[in-house]
Amino acid sequence: MRRLTKKKALNLVKELDAFPKVPESYVESTASGGTVSLIAFTFMAALAFLEFFVYRDTWMKYEYEVDKDFTSKLRINVDITVAMKCQYIGADVLDLAETMVASDGLEYEPVNFELSPQQRLWQLTLLHIQERLRLEHSLQDVLFKSAIKIAPEDSPAPLNACRIHGHLYVNKVAGNFHITVGKSIPHPRGHAHLAALVSHDSFNFSHRINHLSFGEMIPGIISTLDGTEKVSPESNHMFQYFITIVPTKLNTYKIAADTHQYSVTERERVINHALGSHGVSGIFMKYDISSLMIRVTEQHMPLWQFLVRLCGIIGGIFSTTGMLHGVVGFLVDVICCRLQMGIYRNLKVNPTVALLTSTMSHQILLTFYYSCDEILCI
Repeated sequence: MRRLTKKKALNLVKELDAFPKVPESYVESTASGGTVSLIAFTFMAALAFLEFFVYRDTWMKYEYEVDKDFTSKLRINVDITVAMKCQYIGADVLDLAETMVASDGLEYEPVNFELSPQQRLWQLTLLHIQERLRLEHSLQDVLFKSAIKIAPEDSPAPLNACRIHGHLYVNKVAGNFHITVGKSIPHPRGHAHLAALVSHDSFNFSHRINHLSFGEMIPGIISTLDGTEKVSPESNHMFQYFITIVPTKLNTYKIAADTHQYSVTERERVINHALGSHGVSGIFMKYDISSLMIRVTEQHMPLWQFLVRLCGIIGGIFSTTGMLHGVVGFLVDVICCRLQMGIYRNLKVNPTVALLTSTMSHQILLTFYYSCDEILCI
């Protein structure tokens, strides 16, 4: 009984077989089938190879949420070259709460304002990248995952400019970072700059922003104002940058950091009190912080998804080529059969042969009839 039960179970399983085996004696190999198989295998190998590169690649996922961090400090990274001597200018920050942040974290380094050929090539490269970033925003993903070399060092030359570089920690509120004539001093109502001893003829706020960013310094990220150069034709000139900062949490396979992206609007004008253009000569960067935060995460295709896509490629090509081969073979057979039927119809039959054939057929039928009668009589 157990054996019978096992045999019934095996027979039931065999009936459910969705992949029946065809004996090799019933399989016929053709040249057309071999050609189609070779083409299919070539496509499978090529698409599987390309799919492997897709599996190795990564992409950036952007998520938006409300920034709930109001207590931390905002770091400002500055590297600006001004075409004035260091003793004539000063830099500081005044936030919305009238809190002045001294420039203790900034260094004033005498440099040459003119660039060497190597430095000029580097600046043009930065400007070209900035232009492409404005047109193709997807390039930012590449910058998030790569690194950019630092700018070349200054070459020996007359020191007629001042490079202000370093970082400051300010409150996470709107503020104004500015560089103007004279060193800053504290004041009960804010702050002031000692500019009385500096001649107006020595004013020259032509400047070059080597780097300006907010948050952690991350190699590979090019900020919006990096490489910007402004040359002032007048001594009394005001340059204004209105910056909107967006907190960004970056998490890639190489680095995890809290940084900030920003957008900027530029404005400049000549200070001429006689013509009604009032103000203070200098470089003013007024920044505001967005309440939204961007979370940027580098993602990778999981292994199971790669295997599923690979199976889909192989199975899809195999099935599609099989169907195409069957359809083409059917059409070829139909066309060939019609051609052969047309040939047979066009053949002309001789009348004498046809009459002889008809007479012989009649005699055969009569002989068969008489034979049948004799058999029945017996």
